[in-house]
Amino acid sequence: SRKMASEDITKLAESLAKTKVGGGQLSFKGQSLKLNTAEDAEGVIKQIEEFDGLEALRLEGNTVGVEAAKVIAKALEKKSELKRCHWSDMFTGRLRSEIPPALISLGDALITAGAQLVELDLSDNAFGPDGVRGFEALLKSPACYTLQELKLNNCGMGIGGGKILAAALKECHRKSSAQGKPLALKIFVAGRNRLENDGATALAEAFGIIGTLEEVHMPQNGINHPGITALAQAFAINPLLKVINLNDNTFTEKGAVAMAETLKALRQIEVINFGDCLVRSKGAVAIADAVKEGLHKLKELNLSFCEIKRDAALTVAEAIEDKAELEKLDLNGNCLGEEGCEQLQEILEGFNMAAVLGSLRNCKCVVNVICNFQTLVQLKERGQGEQESLTPKKIIDSQDSTPVPSPPVDIATFLAFPSPEKLLRLGPKCSVLIAQQTDTSDVEKVVTTLLRISSVFKDEAPVKTAVHETTDALMRKAFTSATFNSDAFITSLLIHMGLLKSEEKIKAVPSLYGILMTLNHMVQQDYFPKSLAPVLSAFVTK
Repeated sequence: SRKMASEDITKLAESLAKTKVGGGQLSFKGQSLKLNTAEDAEGVIKQIEEFDGLEALRLEGNTVGVEAAKVIAKALEKKSELKRCHWSDMFTGRLRSEIPPALISLGDALITAGAQLVELDLSDNAFGPDGVRGFEALLKSPACYTLQELKLNNCGMGIGGGKILAAALKECHRKSSAQGKPLALKIFVAGRNRLENDGATALAEAFGIIGTLEEVHMPQNGINHPGITALAQAFAINPLLKVINLNDNTFTEKGAVAMAETLKALRQIEVINFGDCLVRSKGAVAIADAVKEGLHKLKELNLSFCEIKRDAALTVAEAIEDKAELEKLDLNGNCLGEEGCEQLQEILEGFNMAAVLGSLRNCKCVVNVICNFQTLVQLKERGQGEQESLTPKKIIDSQDSTPVPSPPVDIATFLAFPSPEKLLRLGPKCSVLIAQQTDTSDVEKVVTTLLRISSVFKDEAPVKTAVHETTDALMRKAFTSATFNSDAFITSLLIHMGLLKSEEKIKAVPSLYGILMTLNHMVQQDYFPKSLAPVLSAFVTK
């Protein structure tokens, strides 16, 4: 994990050398362009046509109609080098019927151009099952034989869309394999799509055939144990898996036990997010066994709000004893009681791992609320004859009404135990508040805060945006402050990144990905002193 990913370094080096966006990227991100007619799109088309070596096109945060999509597509027909399509949130306010024809035009253009895509992001476009038909042909075409990242978060696909998507991925794998270059998808994101059991099972079949997945993010999809079990079986034949995020689905004991069996076979796992998944005590013990037996690269284990009772939670804590890479264990919102919380902390202190434990604020009071209430509440799982008891939150979810909001987070909690979810839950004012609460005359404080913020970086909205905005507010305040020593800041940062030795023993950050990507953004901003670029560049590229 100390290895610095060469592509991250290259990205940063390019940005240091030139402040404009490099890497063949043309961005219209967040410009709120309303492109209805061919005329509206003239400016966009001109820039696309004049951009030599276009590798990435960002259209997020605009709204593109059918006619505008057609003419933009025409311009893309000559862009054979295009690899990354960042096309999330680009149909705001459009009728559902407008989206499939727009996507078909754009997809056909990529096929005509002979593009070889690496990343396709269509998240936050509410296109429903019909929208999947809009890019089905693209997914089955040679343009997607090289696809590594497919992001379809919050698209309202439903079961129908999930099935169409699964069939298209299987067809893509079959056709690409016939040409001797099988589809090797690495990252799959499809949170908040109501895929349910049938959609998840169809996708599981595709995952089993693909076999190269490294990250799967499918939170909030209304998946119960049959779908979870199907996914578990598919994950077992994807040995490179590093991240599994199934937050806010309903495992119950059955699903948790199936998933635990799979975890025993996976050697590369770094992040397990089964928060809000109702794994219960039996499921938690099974997962603890899997963790204890292997998973030596584990960095994060989230089993929060899962109706886990005290003894099972303590078993989980005991299982992480030799996990040297572990940064975070989240058992908040379980049925531990005051005494259980203290015992949990004692166990981890005994391993000298108290720092990895997240807040237990919701563990003391929920014992009676949840653990007594669950015996009164039973909800029949969809299509299952058996009764499964569910928490009040799950009942609300299954009725498809507004979900209960997560408990509020304060800045101190986020900085003590950073996570993307916590950063987002801090709300829009978090960047200003963090900057206000940080003493910028204290270089170490600024470095520590920056590292905590950047540690939750994900290359997807809205986390990326939140990290950038929070970084900007903090560093703009620091660099414009008369009492801030920029040189001392760079020196300290390089020490914390493990690129510079220090007389004092300072533990380097476990992963450089977040800080590299954040620096890549920082050096392109007006507040970043140009005089510091050569120093940073010298260390990062050596």
